[in-house]
Amino acid sequence: MPGGRKPNQWVMVILALIPMLMVLGNAVLIPGLPQMQSRMHVSAMQVSLLITLFSVPAGVVIPIAGFLSDQVQRRFVIVPALLLFGAGGVLAGCAAWFLPNPYVWVLAGRVLQGMGASGTAPIAMAVVGDLFSGDARSRALGINEAGNALGKVISPIVGSAVAAIAWFAVFFIFPVLCLPVAAAIWWLIPEPAKDRQGQPLGQYIRSLKEVLHRDGRWLWVAYLCGAAGLFTLFGILFDLSELLETQYHMMGMRKGLVLAIPLLVLCSTALVAGIVIKKRKPLMKWMVIGGFAVLAAALCAAPLTGRSGWWLVAFSAVGALGIGCVLPSLNMFITSAVDKSRRGVVTSLYGSVRFLGVAAGPPAFTWMRNLSPAFMFFAVAALAVVCAVLVLSLFHVPADEPAKEPRPERPKGRIRARA
Repeated sequence: MPGGRKPNQWVMVILALIPMLMVLGNAVLIPGLPQMQSRMHVSAMQVSLLITLFSVPAGVVIPIAGFLSDQVQRRFVIVPALLLFGAGGVLAGCAAWFLPNPYVWVLAGRVLQGMGASGTAPIAMAVVGDLFSGDARSRALGINEAGNALGKVISPIVGSAVAAIAWFAVFFIFPVLCLPVAAAIWWLIPEPAKDRQGQPLGQYIRSLKEVLHRDGRWLWVAYLCGAAGLFTLFGILFDLSELLETQYHMMGMRKGLVLAIPLLVLCSTALVAGIVIKKRKPLMKWMVIGGFAVLAAALCAAPLTGRSGWWLVAFSAVGALGIGCVLPSLNMFITSAVDKSRRGVVTSLYGSVRFLGVAAGPPAFTWMRNLSPAFMFFAVAALAVVCAVLVLSLFHVPADEPAKEPRPERPKGRIRARA
């Protein structure tokens, strides 16, 4: 590690800033989407593409970023990605500020931001796996997921406050925040030396296939569950934001504070879950199942109250509690699935499907709500039930130490004594 530095609590906090910043990339826009729709003269489906065209490029490029991070030092991927993320915000903000018809250029800026996001949060999760092990890894992953959730909590508040200045000002948040985070990653995060030289691409793909062949049955279920959790979360937030503005005429900071309620529940639950689960895999499995059960129950209860805003906020908070149980447990499973040399691409594939889940949420919820609000809730509840059943059926991961962590050798003297 550079300068002989060892990872500590501050390293956990700095790494948690990355997922927090990436969450801002989508969630901070949600309170202002109705105003953006009006100012750019586009439809609800078109404005939802501001979320989708951030998340889809991120989901596509993430596996490439993960491969690169396994070949070189991970900060050589994270820092340029943060700078690209900020540059995309500058493009979108300047286009919205100066051009009479900025929609296409704003979308282009969002695509750049998505490409930058691909080299950030998933690689940060791999860094956590590299630097920490055992209980410290569980705690670091809980803080990492709490950073993700904290970004969700402050996003609607920050987004609403900045939108009061100008509807396009939110895009300039990203370059302002990216520069100090990039500097902290470059100068303050220790990084283990590579155990060996990076593999050629063909050999790397073969080794990854071995991992997927050995652990693929439960690993793909974990990927699906992570995508489903964020698909549901961002879909509900998008629907709730529009409901609060159209039916309750709630705007600005007031709307941001209401949207923050379920996200605060998610943040608190994720932090506690990361501390509680440690490395106990049976508990992690049942937290995933229980979290999806709670989410499904909340979604099934929501249509029974009609479109009552406060009831929907309450049920959204209960559903967020379920998601807060699911995500830290999945993070611990996935970062412990493989050794360090392949951890970057495995966590990146996980990050990829999470981004794709976020991308699908707003347009899918818009389409389902147009069919029927009740259908929207019951369909997503069915998805949560499917995830819980798959975890119950296919998660057969050993309950002891993470499967790929090397075991310490026994002292030779003890072996001779037993012989």
